[in-house]
Amino acid sequence: MPRSVNSVASRRRRKKILKQAKGYFGRRKNVYTVAKNAVEKAMTYAYRDRKNNKRNFRSLWIQRINAGARQFGMSYSQFMGKVKANNIELNRKVLADLAMNNPEAFKAIVEKVK
Repeated sequence: MPRSVNSVASRRRRKKILKQAKGYFGRRKNVYTVAKNAVEKAMTYAYRDRKNNKRNFRSLWIQRINAGARQFGMSYSQFMGKVKANNIELNRKVLADLAMNNPEAFKAIVEKVK
């Protein structure tokens, strides 16, 4: 009796990996064993950097709020402390956007917390 091989599933599995490796340089895009390693590494980076992205954005928002607050003679920590004390329910993302794109509204917040 001949050996039974599920070539349909094998081919599908290989095609899936090669499709994910599309756009890679050299043999990483068309040799399965090389592409498999490259895709695996890329997925690891993608998982890690989804976490890092959140950190990066938070630090960007803090820098923008700090720059906006310093225009009105306050440091970031003083400003955020007073925002919390005055029960203003705006998160850093919104505050950074206001500081960047709507300085009048940000100034109104600063005047309210002073």
